[in-house]
Amino acid sequence: MPTTRLRLLTALLALALAPASVLAESTLDRVKAKGQLVCGVNTGLPGFSSADERGNWTGLDADFCRAVAAAALGNATKVRFTPLTAKERLTALQSGEVDVLARNTTWTLTRDSALGVHFTAVTYYDGQGFMVPRKLGIKGARELDGASVCILAGTTTELNLADYFRTHGMSYQPVVFDTGDQTVRGFESGRCDVLTSDQSQLYALRIKLADPASGVILPEVISKEPLAPAVRQGDDAWFNLVRWTHFAMLNAEELGVTAANVDEMKASTNPEIRRLLGIEGGLGRGLGLGEDWAYQIIKQVGNYGEVFERNLGKGSPLGIDRGQNALWRDGGLQYAPPVR
Repeated sequence: MPTTRLRLLTALLALALAPASVLAESTLDRVKAKGQLVCGVNTGLPGFSSADERGNWTGLDADFCRAVAAAALGNATKVRFTPLTAKERLTALQSGEVDVLARNTTWTLTRDSALGVHFTAVTYYDGQGFMVPRKLGIKGARELDGASVCILAGTTTELNLADYFRTHGMSYQPVVFDTGDQTVRGFESGRCDVLTSDQSQLYALRIKLADPASGVILPEVISKEPLAPAVRQGDDAWFNLVRWTHFAMLNAEELGVTAANVDEMKASTNPEIRRLLGIEGGLGRGLGLGEDWAYQIIKQVGNYGEVFERNLGKGSPLGIDRGQNALWRDGGLQYAPPVR
């Protein structure tokens, strides 16, 4: 049976066998009763979700988990991070093992329609690329005919890779691994000529090399990879809360509200800021939250720009440009509906 079909059937079976309480009970009620958000994240991807030796998690996805906890519980520290491989992630969400999946996962038609999950909002616009050893002197992807390629199992990269090579009449030999660390070791040991993944992951994986300068990321981007947190289908209230967590962070950046100035911004006469911070409007009740839900996100975690900069931006080890992830007014794709 093809691997993709097997994963699909496994995911559907997990959904069918999920406890009735998981499918019927409000996720927000369950989170409040536990006093904790259980968030599925990557097993270790710098810039998105990775833990240090003390178990402290950092990254864009990790901070998104904290933002959801700040909105739902008023406390960004009330998160239990559950590291998941690419093959485990969707099943863990469907079965109720995690409340939300924030694990650099691409939003696709199949995942959004046939697996019992819904993607909430794109927190990072990405695209698949290639990293090669500098010593090979390769300048572009069209030079990769006949190459052996390190791939992470259970990801959209497998189909994208096959499509790209087929379109250009090229051949390749796949070398498949279960974790990002394994792909790095395979690449570094020479088991493959090239490593393919989302470009953001290539930057993150490159810093794990013994000599990061030995890896070159090629200029080609061969796919669209909108990375988005996901929730289970059938709980619209939780879907709205998770989606508007991201929108609140975007609106805060657009309005100039930061973790440092959010308290003084409470005195603003700008009606958009006042509605965002819950000073007026009474909009929290529509999400089943207190009026200060967005204030808690911004105060405890920050706006989207702050989170991006410290985890992925020029102030981080990855040094990634905002690019498509800039606000719409700055030429990017990040755009949030208004809080009103």
